[in-house]
Amino acid sequence: MMLKADYWLCRFRYLILATICIVLFSCNASNHKTHKESSAIRNQTRDTLPFYNDATFTATWINPTDSNYKNIHTIAPFQLQNQLGNEITLDSLKGKIYTANFFFTICPSICPKMTHNLTKVQDAFKDNPEIKLLSFSVMPWADSVAVLKQYARNNDIINHKWYLLTGKKEEIYDLARKSFFAEKTEGLQKSNSTFLHTETVLLIDKHARIRGVYNATQPAAIDRIIEDIHILQLEKE
Repeated sequence: MMLKADYWLCRFRYLILATICIVLFSCNASNHKTHKESSAIRNQTRDTLPFYNDATFTATWINPTDSNYKNIHTIAPFQLQNQLGNEITLDSLKGKIYTANFFFTICPSICPKMTHNLTKVQDAFKDNPEIKLLSFSVMPWADSVAVLKQYARNNDIINHKWYLLTGKKEEIYDLARKSFFAEKTEGLQKSNSTFLHTETVLLIDKHARIRGVYNATQPAAIDRIIEDIHILQLEKE
C-alpha cells in the first residue's frame, strides 16, 4: 500500500510541476510577443515625423498620396537680417532643415538656458550645411546686428550654422504667433503690443513645414530634436 501511495504522490507532483512549466512558458511567450509588437509600433512611429498644421499642435501623419498633403501648413515668407548683417529669407532656407526659437539677448531667465541647450544641436550638425538653427529676437529694437554679433561671440555660436535674426517687430511677432504658432492658441489672440516670451522650439523640414515641437529648456527635448533631425534627413519627399 505504501508503494502505491508513493506512486500516486509522485505522479501528482509531476503533474503540478508540468502545469507550472506550461503556464510560465505561455506567459513568457505572451510577454515576448507583446514586447515585440510594442517595439514594432514604436519603431514604425519613429520612422517618420508628424505634421503640425495649427496652433493646437495636434500631431498628424499625412501620407504623400493623401489629398490633404498639398494643404499642409507652411511657414510664411520673411525677410530678416542675421548677426553678420546678411539677409535671411524663407527662400534662402529652401531645402534646409532647421530649428526655430524666439529669444532676446538681455533675457535673464529662459533664453540663456535655451541658447546653452541648442548649442548641442549646433555641435551635432556643425559639419552638415543642410542643418541650420534660427533664433528670432523678440526685442529687435534693442537687438541690432552688432548686438547679435556680440551675443554670438559670447555663446560660441557658429555664424554660418546658427542665424540670430532681427528686423521689424511686426514681422517677427506675426511670424512667431501666426506661422510658427510659438505661443500655441493663446498667441493667436494677442496683439503685437503684448510681449512675446516662450521656451518653444520648432523643427522645420526642407519644405518649411512644422515637424516637431519641443521645450528648449529641457535637455531631454534637445536629444529628441537631434534624433528627429536624423529622421527628417532620410525623408525623400
